[in-house]
Amino acid sequence: MSNPRPAPAPTPLNVLVGVSGGIAAYKAAELVRLLKKAGHHVRCAATRASTSFVTPLTLEVLSGHRVYQEEYLVGDGSGDELHMTAARWADVICVAPATAHTLARLALALADDFLSTTALAFDGPLVLAPAMHTVMWQQEGVAAHVEALRRRGAIVVGPATGALASGDVGVGRMAEPREILDAIHRLSQPAPLAGQRVLIAAGPTREAIDPVRFLSNRSTGKMGFALARAAAARGAATTLVAGPVALETPPGVERVDVTTAEEMRRAVEVAAPEADLIVMAAAVGDYRPIEIRSSKIKKGDAALDSIALERTEDILAGLRAIAPTALIVGFAAETDDVIDNARSKLESKGADFIVANDVSRSDVGFASEENEVTILGRGSEAHFERQSKLHLADRMLAHFERALANRERQPA
Repeated sequence: MSNPRPAPAPTPLNVLVGVSGGIAAYKAAELVRLLKKAGHHVRCAATRASTSFVTPLTLEVLSGHRVYQEEYLVGDGSGDELHMTAARWADVICVAPATAHTLARLALALADDFLSTTALAFDGPLVLAPAMHTVMWQQEGVAAHVEALRRRGAIVVGPATGALASGDVGVGRMAEPREILDAIHRLSQPAPLAGQRVLIAAGPTREAIDPVRFLSNRSTGKMGFALARAAAARGAATTLVAGPVALETPPGVERVDVTTAEEMRRAVEVAAPEADLIVMAAAVGDYRPIEIRSSKIKKGDAALDSIALERTEDILAGLRAIAPTALIVGFAAETDDVIDNARSKLESKGADFIVANDVSRSDVGFASEENEVTILGRGSEAHFERQSKLHLADRMLAHFERALANRERQPA
């Protein structure tokens, strides 16, 4: 068996490492060491609280540069605005650890120390490695700040699940320095899906019964929207066909809003022939009323006792005929015999992959911020443990990228 081809060396970047005040600050020293070893140029900005956990001298020795601290807000006597100088110098700002307080300041565009002032003046990629106790990470306010930063394009690495400084075990550990390094390296490499066209369908469909009532399901579209965000971030020309959901359009994504299964079918079939990758993450209704009443059905009306239904067209099953060269991915939202039912769907729908999703669980699936799935291929199976849907979407796209690359390498 031949040895794998070594990965290309990353393009050297100017990386400003921001260190905020949490116990995980000690890991920042290892991150700086790894960045320097990889050939990057590194400078550090330390918040006042962080100096209680790691000394500026440690970061100065490892980076080879004096560490930016609070005194730099008033300048060094040269007349330069040093936060502007630092922002212009940096190709990437990486905040590791990013505490709940620092995330809030960045999300709210506050500028009350050197790090936040520089970040506000910076228009390049922002990499964040959150670190805090599980209880803090799960607070609604923290989640809102993280989501706001993601919407602006920030790359969030972690947090991981494991032992915490308190002795508890849970999510909140800062990602390991090598994982953060990998995220920074991806910024210096060509976008992996550049030149590819990705079509994603997300959310539920609704089938009217009368002007007031409809048949639908519990899908919120979060998984599909996360996949669209990840595809666009990886450079793909991304089209998102969205059922009725209350979610903002991810950056760089072309969105087509639909309501019914028939509207979704038509929108998908318009975009599918040009797509390289199609991900049907939508929960398309299987049935619709044969008759839609033009006025509201009143209580006691026999029409509410029995509603005649008909099958909707199977969008996934029809894709292979109109997109013969695309990589097609379907979702199987199951409550029983999840893997067996998903594998049957893989065989019957003509898809390349089926994502098996256990929607009977309250901690993942519909309406949850997290998910756990198994991707079934023809002769392959990959399990992705419980994690945020945004992180999971990135890992799933990497899985599909490899399949696309393998397909392109195969002889015609």
